Amino acid sequence: MKKNITIFCILVIVAVLIFGCARDTGGLTIREGVLLVGMDIGYPPMEYFGPDGITPMGFDVEMGKEIARRLELEIEFVNTDWGGIFAAVDTNRYDAIISAVTITPARLEVHNFSKPYIANTLAMVLLKDSPITARSPEEVTGLNVAFQADTTSDYYMQALVERTGLRFTPRGYDQVMRCFEELRLNRVDVIITDLLVAYDYIAPEDSPFVIVWTSPEPEVFGICMKKGNDALTDAINRVLEEMFEDGTMQRISYEIFGMDLVTQAREQW
Repeated sequence: MKKNITIFCILVIVAVLIFGCARDTGGLTIREGVLLVGMDIGYPPMEYFGPDGITPMGFDVEMGKEIARRLELEIEFVNTDWGGIFAAVDTNRYDAIISAVTITPARLEVHNFSKPYIANTLAMVLLKDSPITARSPEEVTGLNVAFQADTTSDYYMQALVERTGLRFTPRGYDQVMRCFEELRLNRVDVIITDLLVAYDYIAPEDSPFVIVWTSPEPEVFGICMKKGNDALTDAINRVLEEMFEDGTMQRISYEIFGMDLVTQAREQW
């Protein structure tokens, strides 16, 4: 009997040590001293792999590094497909999503968000020598329309169908880079994407792409966290405010985009 009690006590102590330590991070984050960031690293210029195919680069990457530094944390990027990126933050795979996440009423219901950090609109992209005459999403009847699945571009086109009965062939891809590859090869006719992304693809002098439409309705990106994670949300908001006040956000914007795309978002705080 005493032997059984002793074994039971040992098991209880082991369980407490294992599960207690797993949950006691000693701070704001899942892993003590590290900010784990979920990111779909395939969305230039917001997040993409550098020439070595390993090193993450882009606006969200540089901003995330600075946020972590000011919180006195190391940063680790967890490359995650967009289709599972929200479920993974809900199950504590990482602390936050910094991956060009548009703040929407539906997302606010189920996740915490930081204050907006960059402004954006949607854009419609064609090949420069395309015979397509459409100059707005309302005119894409009968065309193959590409977009990244489960993004605001996808939702915009779905809403347009519901509102107007527009008929076209939707081509949803797992990464926005594939949309541009398919357009370059004439496998689709049109791309609907974030203007920030479109800017990056039309910037090279030899770019085959052209922007023919931008949406009048602005949208803003925010850092997404698990619902109820108010401590981390507040800490990130404090750091973002510091970065806006001392000009760091504007500097990163100029380095990546060559223009200030962040101040408009700050005005919506």
